Amino acid sequence: MAPPLDVRASPATDARPPVSERVAEKPGDRRMPHADRARRRLFSPLTRRILMVNVLALAILVAGVLYLGRYQDNLIQNELQSLRVQAEIFAAALGQEAYGTQPDGKTALRRDMAGPILGRLALPTGGRARLFASNGSLIADSRIQLGPGGAVEIQDLPPPSDDDSVTRFTIRVYEALVEWLPSRQNLPLYREQAKQRAANYDEVVRAIAGEAAQRVRGDGHGGLVLSVAVPVQRFKQVLGALMLSETGEDIDDAVRDVRLEIMRVFLIALGITVLLSLYLAGTIVRPLRRLAQAADRVRRARGRDHEIPDFRGRNDEIGALAADLRDMTEALRQRLDAIERFAADVAHEIKNPLTSLKSAVETAVRVREPEQQRKLMAIILEDVDRLNRLITDISDASRLDSELSRVEPERLDLGGLLAALAEMHRTAGADEQPEIVFEELAGGPFVVMANEGRLVQVFQNLLSNAFSFSPPGSVVTLRIRRDGRWIEATVEDQGPGIPEASLERIFERFYSERPEGEPFGTHSGLGLSISRQIVEAHNGTITADNRRDGQGRVIGARFTVRLPGI
Repeated sequence: MAPPLDVRASPATDARPPVSERVAEKPGDRRMPHADRARRRLFSPLTRRILMVNVLALAILVAGVLYLGRYQDNLIQNELQSLRVQAEIFAAALGQEAYGTQPDGKTALRRDMAGPILGRLALPTGGRARLFASNGSLIADSRIQLGPGGAVEIQDLPPPSDDDSVTRFTIRVYEALVEWLPSRQNLPLYREQAKQRAANYDEVVRAIAGEAAQRVRGDGHGGLVLSVAVPVQRFKQVLGALMLSETGEDIDDAVRDVRLEIMRVFLIALGITVLLSLYLAGTIVRPLRRLAQAADRVRRARGRDHEIPDFRGRNDEIGALAADLRDMTEALRQRLDAIERFAADVAHEIKNPLTSLKSAVETAVRVREPEQQRKLMAIILEDVDRLNRLITDISDASRLDSELSRVEPERLDLGGLLAALAEMHRTAGADEQPEIVFEELAGGPFVVMANEGRLVQVFQNLLSNAFSFSPPGSVVTLRIRRDGRWIEATVEDQGPGIPEASLERIFERFYSERPEGEPFGTHSGLGLSISRQIVEAHNGTITADNRRDGQGRVIGARFTVRLPGI
């Protein structure tokens, strides 16, 4: 005889904690959740991103507007056009009044006449006028006045400044911003020689040649110098060239005024953008933080009484997310409750055959009569078979969810499947098995998206139940029809029917309502429960009811499976 097995756990095994305890969070583990860490910051990362995106978009727009390159070019062209008109008027006056005949008989501009005329003409304009002779020498300059004591150069003094500190600060900020904008680096630099000649200015050279010309130069300090040169003529004879020039201060002031106005609007828009961004971030971040904290409480809590915040009043994605989280949490609770109930049911169902098995084994040890021992051994074998069926069905039920989630449904002709099942049972059935009839009503084709193997399992269970409850010589009817978008398949028998109180209970795990005379423990009570689980995984329903005749008497049972068709 083989020595008895020592099934006691070793001390090392007993001392080792369960896996769930080893990986569970320690009581002293107080790591701060992500939501709490984000809340402790001045602004959450999402708030900073919203602010950055909105402010950056506004800043890029304002920077593009502040450039004002086309607007400034239009101002320059208009100013050059105005200078040219003035120069042509001055040149016409000089050509009529400031000329004389030289000893050689040639007509030329006279310095003593041209200087006063040029000074009077240029004074109201505020610009500078210079007159060059045809040989390139400077005849007159509106900024140089000749007097008894010699030449006097006139310099424009800057106007007295009455700007307050706020205005000066604004201008400094403006100048700092303008430095970041593209500047006119390709402009030639204006240089004025001590002794000026026409050759120093190419527009004057072209004017002496009889062609009006204009130039834009930089003054070396970010400003502009605009100049226009036109020929001074008398009867088509070019006597010299007149050059009018002025700084671009008026243009710079006009551009600055526009830019400052844009900056004022920008500051107002920036304040509004920041406030709206904070409001938008608050409407997004606060509910998300509450959802994250609630999810963390659900994760860390030992009980199941924590609720996810309800944002169903929000008709947006956050409201949908909150609803989905609530549904997910409720589904998780139901799944955990179902697992606990399943474990309790499994323990209860396995305990019964184990108790019977233990009692039979203990009795067999004391019984000496061979006949009694054979009866006890038969009981032991029945209990072992019952345990085997229970474990097989429990294993099938426990892995059903994971299998259905992994397998992709395929197009399946349910009518063809049921016809094949009916033909198989008709061919392979025993003589005492009830006759099976398949009826395909109008409305086909009966195509569904399903897992073929699992649907076969459902209808095999239903047919097996129908055969076991049907008396010999009766008929089991398998029928399929279309009801709108639904495919409806029914299995009908001619047995005693189902007790009214058990029409729903028969789908519970381990519940068994067996016909009279069937040995106890032949079925595990999981077949119809597994069938409902499979059908609901296919977005369908399965129900049971009784068939009745004209007098209301029960004449059999009917199981109805409804699946969405395609």
